This record gives sequence, C-alpha cells and structure tokens, in this order.
Amino acid sequence: MEDLERWELRHGDGRRLFVYGTYAGEELPQDAPGGAWPALHLRHDALNDQWVAISPARNTRPQSAPIGATAAPSCPLCVGGPELPFAYEAAVFENRFPTLLEEPPEPPRLEGPTAPSRGRCEVVLYTPTHTGSLATLTARELARVIAIWTDRSAELWQEPQHRVVLVFENRGEDVGATLSHPHGQIYALDRLPVYLQTRMDALVQHRNTHGTCLSCEVVERDLAATERRVRDNASFTVGVPFAPDWPFELHVRARRHGVRRLTDLTIDERRDLAGALREVVRIYDQLFDEPLAYLMACQQAPADLTGRPADDWHLSFEFLPPNRAPNKLKVRATVETAAGLFINDTVPEASAAQLAAVSTVAEGAEVASIPDVDVVPVPGLVGVTDT
Repeated sequence: MEDLERWELRHGDGRRLFVYGTYAGEELPQDAPGGAWPALHLRHDALNDQWVAISPARNTRPQSAPIGATAAPSCPLCVGGPELPFAYEAAVFENRFPTLLEEPPEPPRLEGPTAPSRGRCEVVLYTPTHTGSLATLTARELARVIAIWTDRSAELWQEPQHRVVLVFENRGEDVGATLSHPHGQIYALDRLPVYLQTRMDALVQHRNTHGTCLSCEVVERDLAATERRVRDNASFTVGVPFAPDWPFELHVRARRHGVRRLTDLTIDERRDLAGALREVVRIYDQLFDEPLAYLMACQQAPADLTGRPADDWHLSFEFLPPNRAPNKLKVRATVETAAGLFINDTVPEASAAQLAAVSTVAEGAEVASIPDVDVVPVPGLVGVTDT
C-alpha cells in the first residue's frame, strides 16, 4: 500500500485546491475576487420533465494548444499557470467557470419553474505533463488518478444533498474539449437527471418483477456474447454493449454484485480497473493511428431518496467516441435529438471485432505492476498571501 498525501489549499477567490503527493508548502497568491455568476440557474422543461442548466460563464473558458503539442505556455493547467503556480504531481481544484456552485445565487423569478444551480464542479489534473493520456500514464500515475477519483467521490457523497457524483473526461476537440492537458472533471448534482432516473427505474422494475439483479444479468449476457468482447479481466467486462448509441462505444463494467461505486472496489479490483482503462484508451489511440476523441463517464450508483446507493447498480465506465470511421464523425442529428432514437452506423459485433483486433497487438495491461494507492489527508488548511 502506497500512501498519497492530500493537502487542501484555498485560492484567493475561495475556490478549493487539493494537491496530491509532493507539496513543498508554497502558498497561493491572492487572486482577483471570483465572479458572482448572477445568471447561473436551472430551468425546468415542463414538457420533457427535465432540468436545464443555464451557465453563460462557460463562454469565457480558456483554450490551449491541441493534443500533440509538447508545450502550451497559455495552458492554465500546466505548472506556473493560474491554477497551480508551483510544481505538483496531481491535483484537484474547483472549476473557475462553474455550472454548479456549493452556494449558488438565487435563481431569477420567471414565467416557469427555476432552481439554484447547486452542486460542485471540480477539475482533476492527472499529471503536470502537458501531453499524455490514461494510456500513457505510468502505473503509479494511473493508480494515483483512480485513488483521487475515489477520494473525491467519497467526500462528495458525504454531503447529503448530492444525488449524483459523476467522474468524467472529455478528450479531443471533436467532443468540445477546450484544454488538451490530461485532465478530467467531477460534477456533484443535487437532483437526478432523467437519463439516470430511467436507468434506476429499470433496475427497480426488474427487481420487482423478476426478483433478480438486472445489472448482473447484463454482465452475464455480455460474457456469453464473445463476439462483443474486447478485453475482459477478472473484475471487469470490457466490450461493446448490446445496443450502443455510438459505433465504437465501449463499456468497462464491474462483474461483482455490490460494486456500485468506486469506494466499493477491492485492491485487486482497483488494479484491474486501471488495466482496463489503460487498455481501452490504448485501443482508441491505435484504431485509426491517431488519438481518438471520446467522452468517458464513470457511472456510480446515484443516491436514492433516502441517501442510500441505488440497489443493483454496477459501477461502469462508458467510453463514447464520435468517430464512425477515420476522419468521419457521427453527428447527433435530428432523429437522435428530436425523437431520442439513436441510429448506429455499424453492427456492434463488427465494431467489437475491429477493436479486439487492435487489442491483440496493443501492449499488455500490466496489471501486476500497478500499485495500490491510498489517499491520506493532511490536517489543516493552507492559506493565501497577498502579492
């Protein structure tokens, strides 16, 4: 077991910063006061019974050099930037351009229902190096990232107002990423979006009707469908789902019943997760001989109305790349957007065969070399100084 120290600091605008690993005790300079974000709020779409976040602050987000650039002097995530002016190994900070706030402004009174944009938006820096990915991180760095995801998830779940803690990554300009520095994000939501509510309802209905776990049955079906498998391991299935929305969609799904969140993983399961994630991104990097853009979502069990993790939920990582072929993107068009019917341009089994063929020549996952890392919070809060 390797201990990973966590230091908590505050930016001058009040945003939290967590430094993981080596920290020499530097203090943060005083920032200009943070924005009040008066326009930030939620609006309820009555016809579709779902909430929409209004967040004009996102239009002011910075951009840096594209993936592949060896340096980006303007990158706010590199050492010396506005977020981390000193050297670091890995870090998490509250987003400077949030969609959700712990203490949001009062929503405007309009002709329809509104609500405060309450929650958290955090940015997870995997490495100080400007280039790289989950596939190129060292074994220690990858284990550290999973430990950080777990640490932040555990703390955010302790706040009873949070129904959802979503760990995710947007990689590449084709999915709208504005910064190429290797990083992900974490959103904590105080309400359950329709998409996740639908999944929870399916689990409950199946349990009530059949008395069994639907997630376990999905895992069993996936294991039986060898033509959709790509690279399973002892703890996770890795393959194309039965009914994917996207041509080269891959899911990494926990096999053991009871693994509902990152905090439920054993030491061996954490190692297997690291190996699976590394292999998936390696496959995407080689499929079309260049890094493939993707959306990655870690689907942890939401909290039910009593605050408990949803029963029968299995932890999964869903990878959603927009490509349908080299240099060809699948665009979410009218039928998908207006009617909710996704049209997949490929046969899932054929896509899985393409991905599996790449996996057979990719470097092995090297699970045995991945250490177990445990976060150890350092008591106290490091303040800020005027400059």
